[in-house]
Amino acid sequence: MNKKRTEIGLAVVGCGTIGRIRAMLARDYPGVGWIGLCDIDEKIGRRLNKDCKADFFTTNFEELLARPEVTATIIATDENNHVRPTLLAVERGHSLFIEKPLATDARESKAIHDAIKAANVDAVVGYTQRFRRRFLAVKERLVNGQIGDVTSVVTRAFMNRMVPIATVRRTNNRRNLTPMVVSGTHSLDMSMWLMEGKTPVSVYARSCESVLGRIGTKDSTFGIFTMDDGALWSMNISWALPEVWPGSVYGLEIGIVGTKGVIDIEDTHRDLILASEVAQGAGYSPDGFAPGIPRHVDFLTSYPPGDLHGGELWGPMREETNSWYQRIYSGKRTPHATAADGHRNLLLTMAMDLSARRGREVRLPVDPEELMAE
Repeated sequence: MNKKRTEIGLAVVGCGTIGRIRAMLARDYPGVGWIGLCDIDEKIGRRLNKDCKADFFTTNFEELLARPEVTATIIATDENNHVRPTLLAVERGHSLFIEKPLATDARESKAIHDAIKAANVDAVVGYTQRFRRRFLAVKERLVNGQIGDVTSVVTRAFMNRMVPIATVRRTNNRRNLTPMVVSGTHSLDMSMWLMEGKTPVSVYARSCESVLGRIGTKDSTFGIFTMDDGALWSMNISWALPEVWPGSVYGLEIGIVGTKGVIDIEDTHRDLILASEVAQGAGYSPDGFAPGIPRHVDFLTSYPPGDLHGGELWGPMREETNSWYQRIYSGKRTPHATAADGHRNLLLTMAMDLSARRGREVRLPVDPEELMAE
């Protein structure tokens, strides 16, 4: 996949927490020759513009994406606002990095996926967990057949409620900002990546909303998928744990049973615990958000992007972002999720929500129109 190295002209649409991380890494990547930024919040955008020494800033994404210097675009806006800048970047033929999900409307996700396919542009979706050493090691063992054919998978994700509180407060359009669509999609993508080659044919799921129903989302969604070869997969997430729960964001467990062996992944971060009289703040802390109560215990390394040292982020998001720059600069092969993966993941998370609403099994695949009709 190697190709002639071509200097990158980078546009970053959305200068919040994740856009900032990726733009700061771009500043230090030698293959990036030009950086342009856009955010509707001029204060946030101007701050990043200064910190990463960008070449251009605007509050209008159309103005940014029309710049002749731009060859690659990162879409890092809020979840509900991916569609218009993504489609414009596709139209202009840019290489794309799109934060998950492609869209929060299944029909719009299909439109993005179809446009990317028709334009034959290289587009990836932000599923940072794929770049962690432990999951790459597991993937290699599965590819090499070391546990035989996978027959059963159990996936469980635990999160404190800081993420849903911070997420839904930014918009009144909350009907699709569910635990599965916003956060469970990460563990769903990981499970589907590890089960590569298997296709879900049905799902049965249930949800509850005792705590977070008051802010327009669910507490938990539990589901069971049946795959096309008869394998079973249990996929569960709760993002309503108290704000004092020590996990900064994500705690994950995955058990994979095969015909010749088993892989048991314990990724809850309980092996590295900090307890202090000093309050720890929020693990997930977008601009202007603070936890409602002090947090004095923390599971270190449980913030998915990585950890700060010397004023820089180190960890999987650094690997993911720099690998993408290598991908478009020199044609390096990478384990990024594709646009097709991202669209599939959205449909599966929404199918779980649909099954939970109906209280019965949903056959897969589900047409985007059916998903949105309810």
